[in-house]
Amino acid sequence: MPITRIDGISTRYEIIGSGQPVLFFSPGGFDATLDKWSTLGVYERIRMLEYLPQHYQCILFDRRETGLSGGRVEKLSWDHYVNQGKGLLDYLGFERTHLIGGCMGCCPVMAFAVKHPETVLSMTLFWPVGGPHYRIRARERFETHLAFVVKEGLEGVVNLVNETNVGFGKDPRIGPWASVIRQSKKFAASYSDISLEEYKLIIEGIQHSLIDRDTAPGAEPEDLLNLDISTLIIPGKDLAHATSAARYLHECLPLSQYWDIAPDLLSEKNVPTRILNFLNDVSDKT
Repeated sequence: MPITRIDGISTRYEIIGSGQPVLFFSPGGFDATLDKWSTLGVYERIRMLEYLPQHYQCILFDRRETGLSGGRVEKLSWDHYVNQGKGLLDYLGFERTHLIGGCMGCCPVMAFAVKHPETVLSMTLFWPVGGPHYRIRARERFETHLAFVVKEGLEGVVNLVNETNVGFGKDPRIGPWASVIRQSKKFAASYSDISLEEYKLIIEGIQHSLIDRDTAPGAEPEDLLNLDISTLIIPGKDLAHATSAARYLHECLPLSQYWDIAPDLLSEKNVPTRILNFLNDVSDKT
């Protein structure tokens, strides 16, 4: 798969199909690799990528700090993820695109639409994260990592990362830069040299910027209410993807459609067709 550099950070991407572009922001929390669209839980079941590329040019990528994409130790925000996606579009020469986000990938989709509304043809938000359980558990993950750093130091994090192949979601102790540490000895060395106080401020800043509310994070309601972008919302119903978060987004997005379907009923037979009908309807109007 090809790799390009965006804002000094390598980005692995893949393009499947032909037609109008659709930029995919991957599910998987802090392990948002492009393969998750085919291998993770409900996404494996609905087989979206068996159908959408027959009609659209699907652009997939490993979000920064995951998979084979690179990263940088800094106070991450949704804007950082938006910049990666927009930079990839610019590199590929696309001026307008549909956006699809899954799970935590819904957050940068909304942030992208707020920052670059002229670029966005539509949004599809599949199982947006949110809810009090999501916030509490996500913050606990960072707190577990920080406690390990205080006890073992950043060199201890590097050692632990190299003893395992799991991601931040499976073992919070390894932190959000584990995949980059595994890829690059140079990055691992510079990571180990960061002072504890500086690192603590970065981690605490990430918590405040990414995990700041009990509903769907990603964009302020005032900004969402002003968006003139057709949106399809497909709700989840578990501790990470509270139905209340999807309902909140439906309330905030004036041109949104809420597909009121139980998650257990989502399948290969209905999801690709529903999304294709939505995309086709938007495309016919542009």
